[in-house]
Amino acid sequence: MLTSLTSFRDKRLFSIFVFGIASGFPWVMIGSVLSAWLKDESLSRSAIGLFGAIFAVYSINFLWAPLLDRVRPLLLGQRRGWIAQMQILIVGCCIWMSTLDAQTSLYQIALCGLFIAISSATQDIAIDAFRIDTIAQHETDTMSAASSLATAGWWTGYGGLGAIPFLIADLPGWDWQQIYLLLGGIMSLCLLVTLVVAKEPVVNREALLAQASAHYQSLAVSGNSVVNKLTRWLLVSLVEPFREFFSRNGARLALQILLFIFLFKIGEAFLGRMSIVFYKELGFSNSEIGTYSKLLNWWVTIVFSVIGGLVNIRYGIFRGLLIAGTAMAASNLMFAWMAEIGPHKGWFVVTIILDGFTSAWSTVAMVAFISLLCNRAFSATQYALMASLSVASRTLLASSSGILVDYLGGNWALFFIITAVMVIPSLYILYRLRHQITAIEKGQTLTRD
Repeated sequence: MLTSLTSFRDKRLFSIFVFGIASGFPWVMIGSVLSAWLKDESLSRSAIGLFGAIFAVYSINFLWAPLLDRVRPLLLGQRRGWIAQMQILIVGCCIWMSTLDAQTSLYQIALCGLFIAISSATQDIAIDAFRIDTIAQHETDTMSAASSLATAGWWTGYGGLGAIPFLIADLPGWDWQQIYLLLGGIMSLCLLVTLVVAKEPVVNREALLAQASAHYQSLAVSGNSVVNKLTRWLLVSLVEPFREFFSRNGARLALQILLFIFLFKIGEAFLGRMSIVFYKELGFSNSEIGTYSKLLNWWVTIVFSVIGGLVNIRYGIFRGLLIAGTAMAASNLMFAWMAEIGPHKGWFVVTIILDGFTSAWSTVAMVAFISLLCNRAFSATQYALMASLSVASRTLLASSSGILVDYLGGNWALFFIITAVMVIPSLYILYRLRHQITAIEKGQTLTRD
């Protein structure tokens, strides 16, 4: 285990950690902070839950991911250029949000949140591709370390920095509009790292694309060479990343992998979307939510992200996913018990620790797993395809979480029990894929049976 720690000393991991922060922080802007703001403005649980539909953007970002593989910005390179542009847009949206009033400008708030989601989802494509392109394919231990630090960074942005709005929301003279100005300032610091510290990955993308798209070279749809070149460019950009993934893995195995990715965190997604509303209804203050749900969860996640990376390096991704999935169901049941006993701070701490462990461990294993599945010629597109499926359960389906709570008559305990049961189908698929996942880690040809 101590030998595995050397993988974390790589200097490239600092930029990956900061990019993780930049990836997680926008979820605070359009997630927990927006939910708390709308709750303070007396919007219903169902309305707040439906606001989560803007997260659906994260589940479809693979549709424009090919552009990030093929279109090179004028400045900063293929990956850093896209990251910087999206960060600038996010800062601008925070400034816009600070001028809006929830009672009179609800439509504009939703629209601004949608723009943040689009910019953030596009930034995520470039960040994930940056990580995959930065770490060589044979550096599997470093990839696991990078996955753990990316996860730790994400939770630093979402949990650590995400605690700041809740800690200051109860202070005199602060309102949610001013808090959005603060969020924009914090995001500007991430932009500074992108511009000054991060180094553009060195990848001979043209050679990889030429190799991956060789079978399109003889295609001729007309006698016009310009039309033929444009057709081949579109096929390589939009079709080849998906064709290559299904061809390499086989249709049946590929669909099983994608279904597992989609289902794995669905229970956690339903829980997470309503967690802030649950804490506030249970009686916790904004400062208590910031301290326990954000700050405590931040440190727990960082610790278990590193431990999860070490376990993946030593024992494999399959075991990491299996442990995390089982623990996810258990942590959801702990939330059900908290709904029964009320705002008990001690039980809140225990529940947050286990929930942080499951979130960190499962994310590290999933990020490493998806990263290993990607062809470097299409790292942005293929990672976005698989990651968007994981996000889809957190957006398209989990946006109905508030409706489910209302349907259950506000029975939070039953709601959390249902979210625990949601984990079971993914664990069944994971068990069926155990041999294939082991083969992926060893770089072997996958069994398609």
